[in-house]
Amino acid sequence: MPLHLTPSTSCSHGPLSIEFERVVPDRLLDLDAAAVARFTVLADGRPCPLGDLFTIHGDAADARIECVGDFSRVHRLGAGMQRGEITVHGSVGRHAGEAMAGGRLEVKGDAGDWLAAGMTGGEVLVEGNAGDNPAAAIPGDDLGVRGGLIVINGDVGCLAGARMRRGLLGIGGSCGEAAAFEMRAGTVIVAGRVGRRPGMGMRRGSVIALSAIPDVPPTFGRGASWSPSVLPLLAARLARAGFRATAGRPADAFGGVWQHWHGDLLTGGRGEIFHRLAR
Repeated sequence: MPLHLTPSTSCSHGPLSIEFERVVPDRLLDLDAAAVARFTVLADGRPCPLGDLFTIHGDAADARIECVGDFSRVHRLGAGMQRGEITVHGSVGRHAGEAMAGGRLEVKGDAGDWLAAGMTGGEVLVEGNAGDNPAAAIPGDDLGVRGGLIVINGDVGCLAGARMRRGLLGIGGSCGEAAAFEMRAGTVIVAGRVGRRPGMGMRRGSVIALSAIPDVPPTFGRGASWSPSVLPLLAARLARAGFRATAGRPADAFGGVWQHWHGDLLTGGRGEIFHRLAR
């Protein structure tokens, strides 16, 4: 039986911010429900036993945590996770999945800003929307995501995949401005509208627009028109992770002829933006 956490009445009318940075399966494996209840978190910056804020059942012996309810005021949920699985039947706050190195975080609702920032491994799936800076760099860090897979089936804000070093980010809806800002490597796939200035400062990596033609910055040069063989492989990987935008129709979503743009020419010109020309 997984460890079940449900916000108590005191939590719903209490702290405005709860930090969950150390509440991950690999730290709670050997604890029963009573010991987990004594585990200390920060509530509005003050130490507080987890049991004062959440109703707790089961244990994490199978490396699984189930969070049921509104966790939108819970920040850094899944941060630093190295193995195991966390499922949230609701929404989460900022920095969920930050610096994850392994395991899987699944959010059935929405996520706040800085989702999966600085992630190095594992998988993150968000069924709803996410805020600004998803899969970006932790504030003060030179690099963002350095590995792993992030799928967001809804819309996201600005700076998606900023300073990404490697990894795969799939966005099922639209994204805001400056996606893949200063990207070093990796792939960002957007099923909906791509905001202005994608790929600004990009050194390497790929932005793939599945439907709408993006506003390609003037510092990108037009390349060839072709059908990249790697796209069906990306489609299969995204489908396995729960990417709904192309579910059941990878050939339609990733087929046809694509226009290739290379840039940012001000930073070496080895990055790329793709959008479809014809089916």
